[in-house]
This record gives sequence, C-alpha cells and structure tokens, in this order.
Amino acid sequence: MNDAGKGTVLITGASRGIGLATAKRLAAGGRQTIGLARHAPADGFPGEFISADLADRDATKQVLEEIVTAHRVDGLVNNLGLNVLQLVEDVTIAEFERVIDINLRVAIQCVQAVLPDMRARRYGRIVNISSRGALGRQFRTSYAAAKAGLIGMTRTWAVELAEAGITVNVVAPGATATELFRRNNLEGRDPAVVEQWLSEIPMRRFGEPDEIAAAICFFLAPEASYVTGQVLYVCGGMSVGLATI
Repeated sequence: MNDAGKGTVLITGASRGIGLATAKRLAAGGRQTIGLARHAPADGFPGEFISADLADRDATKQVLEEIVTAHRVDGLVNNLGLNVLQLVEDVTIAEFERVIDINLRVAIQCVQAVLPDMRARRYGRIVNISSRGALGRQFRTSYAAAKAGLIGMTRTWAVELAEAGITVNVVAPGATATELFRRNNLEGRDPAVVEQWLSEIPMRRFGEPDEIAAAICFFLAPEASYVTGQVLYVCGGMSVGLATI
C-alpha cells in the first residue's frame, strides 16, 4: 500500500541505550515515534514519550489501548529488557519470573495491542530485541532463557503473520556500550574483566547503540518486505561458531 511504513513506530524501553538510539535514527529519517519507559530521557525524546510502568500488567494494557486508539502504529520495537546476573545455584524463582515477565510478557502484550490494525491494513513491522546471550553465557540462566524464548516467539509469529503482510524479526546485540551493560558488567570491575570481554569479541571493541539501531531500522523499513523470522546478531563477531537459534 502507498502509505506503508509511514505510520508510527512504538518503542519500549525507549528512555536510553538502544531504544533511544533507534528513536533518534527513525526521527532523523522522518518517522514518527512513541517511546515507552518508566522515566523520560534526561535530554528529551525525538517524538512522543509516555511514562509507563510496564512491569504492571494492567497499566501496560491501559497505555497500549490509548496508543492504538490515537495512533496508526505500523512498527513495533520490543526493546524493553531485564537482566539479573546469577549463577544457576543462586537463581531464585521470584527473580526468574520477573526476568521472564519483563522480557516476554510485555512483548506479547505489545504485539497483541498493535496486531488488529496491522492485520486490517495488511502491513506491519515487528522487531524483537534479543541478545547474543541467548546462545549461553555465565550468570545468565534467566536472561538466556528469556532472550532465547523471544527468538522462539519471533519465529512462531513470523509464520502466523506472514500472509497478513506483517514481518517479525530479531536483532540480537552482543556487548554494547549502553548504560545497562556498563552497570552490569564493567563498573567497579577489575580492568582484567574488561580485557576478558574484549578478547572474546573478534572486533576487539564494544558496539555502540546506534550500530544496533541501524539493524533495527533495516527490519522496520518497507523494503524489508521479504524478510521475516530471522535473527540478526549485531555482535562484532561474538556469535561466530556458536549454535544458531
């Protein structure tokens, strides 16, 4: 259709890091964006920003209903995530459930909210943000389960929605220099820890949020109309040689 790709893009976890970088890149290209997160970016948002606690299922349902009533959403980026670093013997069921809930339940609610209009117009772009961690990494029992689950859901949705003109794909970042990554992995750590990280990346550097955003924007583009159910690892080569899912 001639207005394909001209609607609004909804981004969760949009207040910083990859979500904010994606919003900025889209805005620079003339796209309208809506950002969802608990707190607004300190330096403003390049579109409409809505503060919402997506950990609250009822609040999530309400804000999504308001968005799809007021906007024509033809792009969705499920970027919100949560990582709790624990060895398997330290994993608590409460923390496991919280990680699964934030990474998977929120994505399901968002997809269910935007689908009716996407189906009616026979056009939509859904991008789910997984992680190279889905392939396995120490301290990430809950996170790896959630991010691998997101890949499985993506492939399922891609099959279910292909005939409706809706594509569903995954961008799986590797070590990216976001605030979350720095806090979880670098701050207060011995310099040898940083060197160990870099030694595992063939490019010998951390990614930048805008590099991940570029891959997301590819999947969001109308031109990516024959690509669905795919996983794009943007990881500096960290996923090479590992089993692909």
